[in-house]
Amino acid sequence: MKNYISFTLASLIALSACGQSKPQEQEVLGKKSPENKKLMIKSVKLPTTIKTGAEQTEKYLPLLKGKRVGMVVNPTSIIGTQTSVDSLLKRGVKIQKIFGPEHGFRGDASAGVSVNDDVDTKTGIKAISLYGKHSTPTAEDLADIDIMIFDIQDVGVRFYTYINTLQHVMEACAANNKTLLILDRPNPNGYLIDGPILDPKFKSGVGLQPIPIAHGLTVGEYAQMLNGEGWLKDKVKCKITIIKNANYDHNMEYTLPVKPSPNLNTQQSILLYPSTCLFEGTYLNHGRGTMFPFTIVGAPYLKGKFDFSFTPKSIKGMAETPLFQDQVCYGLDLRTYDTAELRKSKQINLSWLISLYQASPKKEDFFNSKLSKQIGTIEKLVGVADFRQQVMEGKSEAEIRASWEPGLSTYKTMRKKYLLYN
Repeated sequence: MKNYISFTLASLIALSACGQSKPQEQEVLGKKSPENKKLMIKSVKLPTTIKTGAEQTEKYLPLLKGKRVGMVVNPTSIIGTQTSVDSLLKRGVKIQKIFGPEHGFRGDASAGVSVNDDVDTKTGIKAISLYGKHSTPTAEDLADIDIMIFDIQDVGVRFYTYINTLQHVMEACAANNKTLLILDRPNPNGYLIDGPILDPKFKSGVGLQPIPIAHGLTVGEYAQMLNGEGWLKDKVKCKITIIKNANYDHNMEYTLPVKPSPNLNTQQSILLYPSTCLFEGTYLNHGRGTMFPFTIVGAPYLKGKFDFSFTPKSIKGMAETPLFQDQVCYGLDLRTYDTAELRKSKQINLSWLISLYQASPKKEDFFNSKLSKQIGTIEKLVGVADFRQQVMEGKSEAEIRASWEPGLSTYKTMRKKYLLYN
């Protein structure tokens, strides 16, 4: 639901005509009213503009004056139309090093591909990879840095790896007595808090902490939770300063100005991602190898079951070796699915996965990650042991959801302690 400042058109006329500050009932000029009644004009709603933390430079430039700065950034780190690195350099900020997460600082590495340290060709600044030889900045990396900045767009789900990078950076800052400045950004799925709580036995690169699939937090709020719940290594506390989003709440619709990663390349894919990323743990192609990842899904063996079809191809920087490459896949087309339905339900959609499993003639292979390196382990994605069996036994969506309690409700209560926004 969008946030608005509301004025009546009549009040705007009054303000411009005589400088009145209170909305007043006004007669509509030029319109006859036989009963000589005063008529009200419907409200005109003027949208407010969300401002990210990065855009509010006046709030944090004083904190950077005379400091050697490290920046954890990627292509989503922008101020207006420029990267925050380029923008802050022009403002005289001394950026010592750049740290890049999965996909690299410039965002041109495919999902899961290790990224090497490098020198950014545009700025000449050393770029340290946090998705290669090590995921945590070393003491050497931070030795010539006075303050670190974290400015990366998240999409609000546990298995999106940027919040893992946040944790590792916080741990490094705490160990080396560095302050972390977080430039907060809206969560495009901020309205959604759903899914089972991660069982620690399934802790992995796609899930580190006991949170649901969709956590309903911004990066700044999640950082507060990491500190507050003692989830950082050795229960250390990181000194953080958060520049909040302005004019934002969790129920707002927020369209990302830049794709957050190569395969989340449309607003539709971002909004479907909490539901459709589960297909990464199945013997299905979920749009990788097309320009519509996470919005289409299918497999060759579903021919005759579904009319919609697509053919995955090798695409450099997105999916070099997609599952079922060069084979016609049949399944679901969710590109025009009305995501307002997700907002109404405030739930992850499990019916798509359940229906595809039920339609599959290869049920024994549906969750078999040994069939391809492109298939993840469903337990690591969902975060619990029983989901696979529940689907195979034909449990309903309601029955599966019931098994997520009381953990999900407990999390929702705990989450409230760390909120920066309504």
